[in-house]
Amino acid sequence: MCEPSNQFTMGLRDFIKDYFLSFWDYETPKVMVVKNKTLGIIYRGVQFLVITYFIWYVFISQKAYQESENRPESSVYTLMKGSAVHGDDVLDTVEYAQPSEGGDVISAILRREVTYDQKQGTCAEYFNVANANCTTDSDCVEGEVDFDGHGKRTGNCVQYYNHTFKTCEIQTWCPVEDYAVVREPPLVEAINFTVFIRNSIHFPRFKVLRGNIRNASNKRKLHKYLKTCHYDEEKDAYCPIFRLGYIAKQAGENFSELCRTGGVIGVFINWKCNLDLDPSNCKPSYSFRRLDLRKDQASSGYYYRFAKYYRKDGVESRTLIKAYGMRLDVIVHGNAGKFSPIPTIISTVTAMTSVGICTIICDWIMLTFIDKNEVYSDRKFDEIVKEPKVPITTELSFINSYGSNHSDLSEGVPL
Repeated sequence: MCEPSNQFTMGLRDFIKDYFLSFWDYETPKVMVVKNKTLGIIYRGVQFLVITYFIWYVFISQKAYQESENRPESSVYTLMKGSAVHGDDVLDTVEYAQPSEGGDVISAILRREVTYDQKQGTCAEYFNVANANCTTDSDCVEGEVDFDGHGKRTGNCVQYYNHTFKTCEIQTWCPVEDYAVVREPPLVEAINFTVFIRNSIHFPRFKVLRGNIRNASNKRKLHKYLKTCHYDEEKDAYCPIFRLGYIAKQAGENFSELCRTGGVIGVFINWKCNLDLDPSNCKPSYSFRRLDLRKDQASSGYYYRFAKYYRKDGVESRTLIKAYGMRLDVIVHGNAGKFSPIPTIISTVTAMTSVGICTIICDWIMLTFIDKNEVYSDRKFDEIVKEPKVPITTELSFINSYGSNHSDLSEGVPL
């Protein structure tokens, strides 16, 4: 029992000793020149692809040598302007813009459905509501509220306004909207309404503050400029005033269809700033896209309801308005970059390391697919052969090791 234990202990001690001593050895890989044109073409081709990727995409396109900031501080102010004749009325901003001045969301009313002179009372439920049609009072449950309907049922079965059939009576604002609604024609002149979008963006890491309005020498010139300009990507990229017709066109939408159903359009302001150049070169770019889903016709479009309350003959009354509109959501994205030595060093080291992939790929091809691959394998790897420990006095001793071929300068050998 003791002898195997002693052998194990001695073997473990020798292993640890050999590992500790070999840890301080210096190893260098074996260099083998393979005269094979096919392998050489593959090697240089892979090298070219790797180097091109890092130079063109990583350094030039992605600017990996820069420190970047992609979460800037931003503020948005919007204001809509324009007037239109609608029947006998002249509509201004207060009538069609909600809110009249706002933040990153603003909408314009393009079409209205109006229910006039509603009062609190009892009236017949709309006939298309489920279980609203009746013949006797027993068909109507008193106090029942149908959430797809318009109010609370009184338990009476009454004549449906001027028609011959009957529906359940409800307590609500009467007459109900679906029966008494008046659908007005669309506000086609809204295509020329303008929206002013002022955007300021701040990159705190680089202490850079930019705006989307052209700098002017004085306020008078700035106001004169803003009264006459309209945004143009090529001619006037610093004008923050957009026509609603232009926005709809850039989003690929038909303005007449938007007047009918309404819609939500995203106004994307993109700031991509290279701060290695002068900050004045940091300019915004705009893009437009429809945001609400059009595939589901039941929920597509954009509309909302509001009411105007008043007293008539001492009774509180209201005018209910269902407004179809074009809502603009202003969404700001920003990214700024500036040269920094740390990302430059990291990207450079990564590129140099990635070039080593070429050797790994070509070694695998050489040892797997190239003719005479067994010959290459014998030259590439050395076998470990146990030889008797016979002291041999030489100036230079060659030591075979797995996966490498190196020279070891022994102690006491004159250099």
